[in-house]
Amino acid sequence: MARIVLVGSSNTDMTVRVPRLPAPGETILGGEFATTPGGKGANQAVAARRAGAEVVFMTAVGDDDLGRQAVERYRGEGIDVSHVKVVPGVASGVALIFVAEDGENVIAVASGANLSLTPEDIAALPADLFRAGDVLLTGLEVPIPVALAAMKRGREAGMTVILNPAPAPRADDPAIADLLAAADIVTPNRVEAQALAGEAGRRDSAADLADRIRARGPKTVVVTLGRDGCLAATGGEVYEVPGRRVPAVDAVGAGDAFNGAFAAVIAEGRPLGEALAWATSAAGLAVTQFGAQSALPTREAIDRFVHVED
Repeated sequence: MARIVLVGSSNTDMTVRVPRLPAPGETILGGEFATTPGGKGANQAVAARRAGAEVVFMTAVGDDDLGRQAVERYRGEGIDVSHVKVVPGVASGVALIFVAEDGENVIAVASGANLSLTPEDIAALPADLFRAGDVLLTGLEVPIPVALAAMKRGREAGMTVILNPAPAPRADDPAIADLLAAADIVTPNRVEAQALAGEAGRRDSAADLADRIRARGPKTVVVTLGRDGCLAATGGEVYEVPGRRVPAVDAVGAGDAFNGAFAAVIAEGRPLGEALAWATSAAGLAVTQFGAQSALPTREAIDRFVHVED
């Protein structure tokens, strides 16, 4: 089975569904509240596992009810949680989310235990966790030095290193150069791509952004475009995959569905074009249901959807 080592965040999502997103200083009444599992790292781990990959998840949780419940959920999904760090006296991560009727959302995160991960934790992981030919997937809801340490270990071991640069770093962050140099594949959305490409304020196309990011190190850049699908640049080739037309109700987990499914297909050694089509279908399915992890599709559902005409 294809294997993914995922270093990322674990949060609990507290979501309020509202008719529309409130403006600054405005109160919107009439919402519905739900508490659900989340965190971009955890969402991507679940997405990859449901897409058929073996997943080892390295994260940090607090020694509290939210942390214990999260780890049990990951174990129930069949994810290897033997390297999860439990931090006494620190709260587990929490995300506060507003979701509007049209599926748009705003999110604020209290990272909690996620910030307790250190490069030393990555250095302490056993060597046999990093196998040539496997995939290392990480994001930036953990400290950047942690993501970078994981990427370097993956690169040294001969893994395919995928960086989902979310949330976007500041365009002037000097760590961007090191992150891009250590990545084989980078999967930003348009906002994140602008930060990685630098020169804030330019209104470049997705293709231009991908080319500018590739010039800074990674072999392949995949710019996700929401309902418009994605664009990827690698070598001398450009792939454009249109979005799937679906009745969107909640876009919270779409990017994570894309990244988890994409990593699963890449881990199987399948072609880039196939991975992009599959991941776009996974994201399309995810937005048709409420919630993040609860909306992540299974391999069978993605396979069926890939072959359905819009």
